[in-house]
Amino acid sequence: MGLKKTLVKKEYLVPFILVTSLFFLWGFAHAILNVLNKHFQEIFVMTKAHSALIQAMMYTGYFTMAIPAGLFITKYGYRRGVVFGLILYGIGSLLFIPSEHLMSFEFFLFSLFVIGCGLTFLETAANPYVTELGDKETAASRLNLAQSFNGLGCICAPVIGGFLLFNESGESNIALPYIVMGIVVLAAAVLFTRVSLPEIVSEDELQSAGEETDEGFKGLWKHKAFAFGVLALFCYEVAEISINSFFINYVTDDGWMSAQDAAIVLSFGGLGLFMLGRMLGSWIMSFIRAEKVLFICALFTVLGSLLVTLNIGVLSKGGLFACYIFEAIMFPTIFAISLKGLGFYTKRASSFLMMTPIGGAVGPLLMGYVGDISTMSLAFIVPLCGYCIVAVYAYYVLNISNRSAKRA
Repeated sequence: MGLKKTLVKKEYLVPFILVTSLFFLWGFAHAILNVLNKHFQEIFVMTKAHSALIQAMMYTGYFTMAIPAGLFITKYGYRRGVVFGLILYGIGSLLFIPSEHLMSFEFFLFSLFVIGCGLTFLETAANPYVTELGDKETAASRLNLAQSFNGLGCICAPVIGGFLLFNESGESNIALPYIVMGIVVLAAAVLFTRVSLPEIVSEDELQSAGEETDEGFKGLWKHKAFAFGVLALFCYEVAEISINSFFINYVTDDGWMSAQDAAIVLSFGGLGLFMLGRMLGSWIMSFIRAEKVLFICALFTVLGSLLVTLNIGVLSKGGLFACYIFEAIMFPTIFAISLKGLGFYTKRASSFLMMTPIGGAVGPLLMGYVGDISTMSLAFIVPLCGYCIVAVYAYYVLNISNRSAKRA
């Protein structure tokens, strides 16, 4: 039966469009790392585990800034949180100029850390804001639609990065894509200082106003679906970022294609399917509960990553691309489900959820280590474990949703 609810309220259509544009910017920043990872292995002659530090450092920025970002946004509002995040993102991108001049791996890592801090503010503000721009029953569908533009950024980044970093002349310009990114996001920061983003207070927040007690954070962690959601989102980040980080290594180590071709396939094949999965997921959730869609998708990602780990030829390659399309709805869906019914805890909860990208630091390091001592196929046991936890979480929230439906 269809959910006869508004996806985006008319009065919030312009804020929705403006905030959704931000999703493209951080999708680009994440996806270009997957090309940078392989490039650094070549120019600095380093192991897979060592090159994975670029993911580790950027996602450490999330872990470091998530709580401060939540406190900042709670005090100053969504718009200022977005502007501050864009400024940090722009500064970190422009730091690639001295990084390339010095050709210092450590300076590159610091630049990525600053970008990660900026993205934390952006995502901590934008994700919960989008969930409030319509009926709460369509929050997961709305966030999946917005996150589709994250997928568009993910598609563009490997193509541009691969063209600049892997070319027949052997020359590369590491800083150029980041210089362009820096200019664009700083211009966006100026734009957001000029527009008005209405601060939205949810019905749950109004009903629970004045109920906050000395429990503080303890009260938040009593919400079991939220607490489990934090773990599930962490494990999803472990899986997703690990696969993205070593996609090029996986297909080139088998002699399947060159690094430049792999960057294009990652863009239009893997990340193209990822974007398609988000768009389809947003549409499907208009008819089927988000919890059920999440559970089905989780089962397929477990199967897909298992096929890659078993290294059985064409089936393994198919399993790799299956992971991209079925994992696509996981982050926004888990995020939206975890925020359900939290009331005045919503902004605070968002900051905790935005600490989970630290999984993007842990996963590639583990996967890189396994890949160094064995094979890239066996290294897929890391994302496999992550998807298994997500599947258990999906089963848990599906049962809660079924019980609520019966009571209704």
